[in-house]
Amino acid sequence: MSTATVSRALAGKSSVSPATKARVEAAAKQLGYVVSAAASSLASGRTRNVGVVMPYLDSWFFMAVLKGAQRTLADAGYDVTLYHLAPADGLEIDSESAQRRSRLFDEFLRRQRVDALIAVNLELDDHERTALGDLSRPVVGLGGPLPGLHTLSLDDTGVARLATDHLLALGHRSIAHITGDPDFERDFQMPATRRAGYEASLVEAGIEPDPLLVRHANFTIEGGYDATLRLLGDPRVHPTAIFAASDEMAIGALLAARDLGRTVPGDLSIVGIDGHDLADFFGLTTIDQFPEVQGQQVAQIVIDELTGQLQDAVDEDLPYELVVRRSTSRLREA
Repeated sequence: MSTATVSRALAGKSSVSPATKARVEAAAKQLGYVVSAAASSLASGRTRNVGVVMPYLDSWFFMAVLKGAQRTLADAGYDVTLYHLAPADGLEIDSESAQRRSRLFDEFLRRQRVDALIAVNLELDDHERTALGDLSRPVVGLGGPLPGLHTLSLDDTGVARLATDHLLALGHRSIAHITGDPDFERDFQMPATRRAGYEASLVEAGIEPDPLLVRHANFTIEGGYDATLRLLGDPRVHPTAIFAASDEMAIGALLAARDLGRTVPGDLSIVGIDGHDLADFFGLTTIDQFPEVQGQQVAQIVIDELTGQLQDAVDEDLPYELVVRRSTSRLREA
């Protein structure tokens, strides 16, 4: 067998028969041989590496997405390079985080160390789209539509409406909403969009939205806990239900309600969004958006683009589903 045939077999070329490929791989395994990534990259122009850009690393949701993407890419033989854009304190958008984001597009990605890029919850401006276009590398977005790119988007308005409509169907009319801090509005304005869906459902049900029933938090359990303490301690409002824009904030709301002596769902129904691993443990009603599956889907799209199996750049809708547990119930009669 020639060295050229061995090389083609180890590179996964379709011109090599399955039987020959199996023989070569078996021999390579017995000898402990691994293809040199550096040599393959020089020969093919490919790094077998996919970049993933994420705004936060301390969020369960983003880690679930990364988990799904990494597994799918690894199974296809790709390494992952992670680019983290959050500021040092993980919250406030400052000049340091803006500079880090600028360097990503103007410096790091121009080094051509990745074959493709996955942008998670990253709304690109004109300069950033031009910079990515100059790379001639596939770019797939997750979290919202990006003109000219293949993207996967969640209908945040629809998700919020489903959560609010669930509470309305149970007879609740004084429904509070825990939304995100303004710092989370930079990309795709997710908190504002979910709040708009919440308010649209109230208006459709003949209920005037009350700004006093809307509280801000930072998408953490602690943030949801503090926001709920303030909400339930305000004598001007008397909510019977809370819709939180994330499961972690909903879990915080549930813990705060119980610490204040409120029964859930007897005194207060609570619903969140995400499909968090702890939702079942806490009996939390949630809108599951399947984040790990999102990661798998976006990774598979990248693989398909790299192998020439996907041509059209479209914006695909992500699935979501209401999962009812014991944190919500019908409004108790006075």
